[in-house]
Amino acid sequence: MTVSSDLAAWALGLRREDVPEEVAATARRHLLDGLGTAVAAARRGAAEPALTVAAGLGGPPESTLLGRGMRISAPAAALATGTLVHALDFDDTHAGGLVHATAVVLPAVLAVGEQVGADADEALVAAVVGFEAVCRIAGAAPHAFHGRGLHATMACGVFSSALVAARLMKLDQATTVDALGIAGSSAGGLLEFLATGSSTKQLHPGLASQAGIIAARLAAAGANGPDSVIEGDRGLYAALADGHADAGLVTADLGVRWETTRITLKPYPACQLMHAALDAGRQVLPLDPAAVEAIAVEVHPDSAAIVCTPDKVDPRTAYDAKFSLPWSLAALLTDGEVTVATYEPESLGRADVRALATRVQVTEVPDARVAADAPSRVTVSLADGRTLTGHVDRSAGAALDAKLAGNVGSAEDAAELTAAVEAFDLPVLITLADRLAKENR
Repeated sequence: MTVSSDLAAWALGLRREDVPEEVAATARRHLLDGLGTAVAAARRGAAEPALTVAAGLGGPPESTLLGRGMRISAPAAALATGTLVHALDFDDTHAGGLVHATAVVLPAVLAVGEQVGADADEALVAAVVGFEAVCRIAGAAPHAFHGRGLHATMACGVFSSALVAARLMKLDQATTVDALGIAGSSAGGLLEFLATGSSTKQLHPGLASQAGIIAARLAAAGANGPDSVIEGDRGLYAALADGHADAGLVTADLGVRWETTRITLKPYPACQLMHAALDAGRQVLPLDPAAVEAIAVEVHPDSAAIVCTPDKVDPRTAYDAKFSLPWSLAALLTDGEVTVATYEPESLGRADVRALATRVQVTEVPDARVAADAPSRVTVSLADGRTLTGHVDRSAGAALDAKLAGNVGSAEDAAELTAAVEAFDLPVLITLADRLAKENR
């Protein structure tokens, strides 16, 4: 038996009654948060290239292109939805795998679920299967993909999307294993955007979801793939994680240990690796930014390598700023908050925030925990000699209600979307999400 065959057997055999209510409720919560971030991105035009291309790809009218009110092929719709969910970098994170789980699960559930007419229970179980797959595959190689310059969300998300599609398409185990083997050849997602501030990262979940669905279709059509795609000598971990993985963790305690419950909501639309520092920074508020002489920040070494590089002090683009702990912390201390508006173009050029960012001094503090779950300390030295300190053991995450209302426009819209997700009637849910995404454009 291989990791793929064990994972496929579990995923295809999972029944609604096997899913604990806590897990089901958590899955709904994250799907709801993902719909909220997709609506917010659509309203701001943050993923227009992906929506334009998806519309151009067209295809049979299988699935809804959110925000455009048209039906296109399921793979094309998933490309757009995955990009929408992740476009603002406001979607959830599984700390152990450092993956944005909903961004690769929700697109496949919506697109293929709508295509095949999946009922509420089947769609929800497929989502849980996807959450468990992407979190476990990435979590078995903590920070290994990022260490190689790869975005774990795409590298591992192709497998979860393929598994969601296979489940919804009712493929048998052998065909599903083939789908996973095929999907592995699309695993990737380069982090070179960190050097230029470009926005390629927002495309990764959409590309992963599209590739996963296509892999399932190819397998259903008779194409085959290696069943050793995850743990093999030339498989995912060997090729893309430098062999730094415990492949056995992918399938260990399936149905007993639920990684779905370990996904957290983002309170800030920025890289998860700076969230603990931002939480610590909030503890020293309020203060007068003009009175700040120095800011000392303690961070995990793996975080420092991504969000604390010298070129990030003066961000060129929104993505530069979203991956700049010094600039984002300076914005927090200046404005008292970090929101979607923090990273708008008119906000990036503020001289006072840039000047404050130059006063941030980073100290790397090793910790046994993964970077996204590590502590942080912020110490602010003021001109009058006082010192203010904030410290957190880990990022606290976000409360969904206020975040959702802010993303979709109002508490009333948030309540309507929440009720739709609770019922999980896909046609109703998708129609509502499409309408909300088109508003205020």
